[in-house]
Amino acid sequence: MATASAAVSRSARRPQGGARHPQGGAKESLYVWEGKDKAGKLIRGEMRAVSDSVVKVTLRRQGVVATKIKRQAMARGHRVSGKDIALFTRQLATMMRSGVPLLQAFDIGIRGSSNPGLSRLLNEVRNEVEAGSSLSQAFSRFPVHFDKLFCNLIAAGEQAGILDTVLDRLATYQEKILAIKGKIKSALFYPSAVIVVATLVIAIIMVKVIPVFKDVFANLGAELPTPTLAVIGISDFVVEHGPLIAAFVIAAVIGTIMAYKRSLPMQIAVDRTLLKLPVIGEVVRKGTIARWSRTLSTMFSAGVPLVEALDSVGGASGNHVYSVATRGIQNEVSTGLSLNMSMQNSNVFPTMVVQMVSIGEESGQLDTMLAKVADFYDREVDEAVSSMSTLLEPLIMVFLGTVIGGLVIAMYLPIFKLGAAM
Repeated sequence: MATASAAVSRSARRPQGGARHPQGGAKESLYVWEGKDKAGKLIRGEMRAVSDSVVKVTLRRQGVVATKIKRQAMARGHRVSGKDIALFTRQLATMMRSGVPLLQAFDIGIRGSSNPGLSRLLNEVRNEVEAGSSLSQAFSRFPVHFDKLFCNLIAAGEQAGILDTVLDRLATYQEKILAIKGKIKSALFYPSAVIVVATLVIAIIMVKVIPVFKDVFANLGAELPTPTLAVIGISDFVVEHGPLIAAFVIAAVIGTIMAYKRSLPMQIAVDRTLLKLPVIGEVVRKGTIARWSRTLSTMFSAGVPLVEALDSVGGASGNHVYSVATRGIQNEVSTGLSLNMSMQNSNVFPTMVVQMVSIGEESGQLDTMLAKVADFYDREVDEAVSSMSTLLEPLIMVFLGTVIGGLVIAMYLPIFKLGAAM
């Protein structure tokens, strides 16, 4: 029986013309098939097509008589993450540097992947290459997973004949970018998680605990202090309107997220606000500068022209303020202004970064200087995250102690008064 990878590579070849949607843009599905080749050998594989009849026709053109065709349900829960792409890029760089042919390297990556979603993605890219597309063209047909920066770097490596070197740099870039994103997320996760947990604890106290105290105080018939009456009033409101409050909060969160994704002005406003926050803003700013510098360094070192490289750098920075600034820098550089002067005019980069870029331009080592800037701000993010965690812990403890402790004291005040009277 032929191996699965060989069968898949045979099955996924397109008919002459290479049309992706032969039926006027109809949606393709994944089909698993079995059949016999001209020698009568049983083979099997996968193919994307709009119907099982298209699968039969395609296989027949390839000399395969299909005996079984089954539509495969698209597997959920196997999302291809940035970490998966970075790991494959590193593997591909290592294999190509070792002299492994490109298609064979893809076969090894497909068989070695534990993520079915990644295996399918790599198989489709492999089929594009086998059908005659360049590697950059094959990657560019899957923009969700391989962005413009990724494809531009691959194209530059193919043109210069240093694809293995570019893949190695690209893998290093992806690993460092994932690391810096992870640090920023970890910095934001702790306070967010504490606020969510504190909200749940307060809600449980309001709904389950305070009504019990309310019944006890009603039986005592004593006059309640003002703080206790206020807490009981809030508890009654939460108990009575709890479902509406929860629905409103969930709808507000979902609506805000959807509006953020669809509204460019809102994204710009949020990014600007993040940069102005007292503690978190510094972490976000330093992380953005690190990504910006490392992206430009990686593209410039791969031989991508500066103006063309800046076209991808803004989006890779992850912040609309820097994306807009990068477009302005690109326009000025394209008219002949130096990079460091354009960066200075944007008013979003520290003086140290501008000076380092100026030295890099004068010495002809711009990529090296940008890499040093990125390394410096990577360390700055590490220190900022550590400092922020140290600063936030006592603040969060004070917040929780004040809120939850205040509720407890308010509910025990009548008991204290009753004990004093007795």
